[in-house]
Amino acid sequence: AMDEAAGWRRLGERFFEQHYEGALRKMLQEGERHVQVDVRQLRRDYPDLAQQLLARPSEVLPVLEQAAEAAARHTDDPKALLEGESVAVHVVGNLGGRHHCTPRTLLASSLNRLVCVEGIVTRCGAVRPKVQRSVHYCEATKRFEQREYRDATSHQGLPTGAVYPTRDDAGHLLTTEYGLCQYRDSQTLAVQEAPEDAAPGVMPRSVEVACEGALVDRCKPGDRVRIVGVYRSLAGQSAKGVMNGTFRTLLVANSVELKDKEASQPVFKSGDVRHIRALSRRPDAFRVLAESVAPSIYGHQSLKQAALLLLLGGVERNLPNGTHLRGDINVLVVGDPGVAKSQLLRAVMGVAPLAISTTGRGTSGAGLTAAVLTDRDTGERRLEAGAMVLGDRGLVCIDEFDKMDEADRTAIHEVMEQQTVSIAKAGITTTLNARTSVLAAANPAYGRYDTRRTPAENIAMPAALLSRFDLLWLILDRADPELDNALAMHVLHVHTYHEAPPLGFTPLSPAVLRAFIAKAKTFDPHVPERLTEYIATAYSEIRDEEKHAAAPHTYTTARTLLSILRLSQSLARLRFADEVLQSDVDEALRLMRMSKVSLVDDDARQSRREDPISAIYGLIRDYAVERQVAEVPFDQALRLCTARNYKQEQLLQCIEEYEELNVWGRNDNNDVFLMGDAMGLDGDDDAAAA
Repeated sequence: AMDEAAGWRRLGERFFEQHYEGALRKMLQEGERHVQVDVRQLRRDYPDLAQQLLARPSEVLPVLEQAAEAAARHTDDPKALLEGESVAVHVVGNLGGRHHCTPRTLLASSLNRLVCVEGIVTRCGAVRPKVQRSVHYCEATKRFEQREYRDATSHQGLPTGAVYPTRDDAGHLLTTEYGLCQYRDSQTLAVQEAPEDAAPGVMPRSVEVACEGALVDRCKPGDRVRIVGVYRSLAGQSAKGVMNGTFRTLLVANSVELKDKEASQPVFKSGDVRHIRALSRRPDAFRVLAESVAPSIYGHQSLKQAALLLLLGGVERNLPNGTHLRGDINVLVVGDPGVAKSQLLRAVMGVAPLAISTTGRGTSGAGLTAAVLTDRDTGERRLEAGAMVLGDRGLVCIDEFDKMDEADRTAIHEVMEQQTVSIAKAGITTTLNARTSVLAAANPAYGRYDTRRTPAENIAMPAALLSRFDLLWLILDRADPELDNALAMHVLHVHTYHEAPPLGFTPLSPAVLRAFIAKAKTFDPHVPERLTEYIATAYSEIRDEEKHAAAPHTYTTARTLLSILRLSQSLARLRFADEVLQSDVDEALRLMRMSKVSLVDDDARQSRREDPISAIYGLIRDYAVERQVAEVPFDQALRLCTARNYKQEQLLQCIEEYEELNVWGRNDNNDVFLMGDAMGLDGDDDAAAA
């Protein structure tokens, strides 16, 4: 074994002198004490040594570090290494098939081998000093004593005890000289498999990573990393201190590398590239791509087009003064129950390269942004990334958006505009990146859309939140014999043949859509100067229309102007163009208009804001919610109306109209039975009330 190690060291010194003399010289000039070694270079020159490094890293890495130290001392640099200093070797590059894994594929066969793990950082511990060598002084003998310390993450020798000596062999008292002791920075991370790599329906796996020396503070929660290290197992102990068969595993990091934040790009074949370019030149490309997003959903053509633009996104701008202008597009879909909102979210998630799904009822503000937790081992506070941070450079789908608590919904205001998460909790003050698009689906405030009330009352969300959505869609479930028949035939065809009815063209597969979107995102279209006047005029007209409207139903701000620019850039990307045309701006304005026209019910546009029927409904609903009852007797409802000078005929008309809307039911005595949605209850409360 000694001869083998000596042979490795000779090969290592020759390797460093051949390829890394300049890197070692630069390292010494900059005052660093680590050098990066590409395993591919080592494999080309000394394949046997590279093979031993992958199979027996705990033995080979210390020898390579000794070789790097010897090579560094041979350089004629005046800032040579001091006595006792060493050089750390950080291995980078492609380790090869079975050595490249994710937290899920780290199994027993990987133990004690050099592996490369890719994932996303979810937790960062505090950086703590770890003692390596302590120095003690004896007053009686006037001599110094040294003691070295190693733990289970060390590659050199067996672990030592962690107790400082208080007396020497002769029993004399020792005083610790803290100024002469040597320490090393250490930090623990948790790396979880990336959301796009995790199989659907399973809990994502994570692995604990121990970083030391120059590797600490290289990353923060939400970063995508590639970590090369040795996979080790640490023997566990039972409550009585007896060794048992349970082993705790961790990855002892050797190098930490930040990956590109974009989700993994697909590998294009020459045939795919030709097919994608031909698709971008088709005059009906927008319709074909939008229908391919969710071919099994009937109708909603404009909404599918909006979802496609959300996947393409606009162009992000970072100005020299530090201002960040987001390029991600946010879309909110508000609609009656059963209009395929959740199905659309699932379809978009199937196409997006990186998508994270949450629901409003089971989501907290800290779970969306970031949480401060207490470390089990050290008791220190640590930061754990939430869904928005994990979805950086991707898409976050939030279903049942209206069921979220107001305090939790406020947490995403900053994410949707500034695209950062600022934390100031428990002594931790930091900012994390959350550059993500948001696709949210919500029900109206009363369960079903009440055409007698204004859109603001139906949506029941603050203007500060609504203005952050580029597009706001409202889908009403109106009875129409022709549309209902066509919808029924579509659904029956899907259930019978397990595929969408013929659309006049073959829908594209999600893989082709992903490839098209990845290619389109490589273009950064700009708005030419000749269009600035046109866009400014269109924006001022929208503001003027809102100003003169009798009852404005939207809240147009400067964010609306930025939304027009983002949608126009997304449409230019659809054509694989580097410049926005006027037709792109017109199509963006059409989509904006479509989203606003859908907010106004044509039949009720002329109705007054608060007619007697709506007022009576509000009285009955408020009475039921206040007393937590599902039944309101007719006599009680009549007393409520007469107190406000409403007539019995108006009460009966109100009961009939809202019964037709399925908001409530009634018996022969005209007693009202409210549905769960009308009372603002969830399913359990509704069942309990019934």
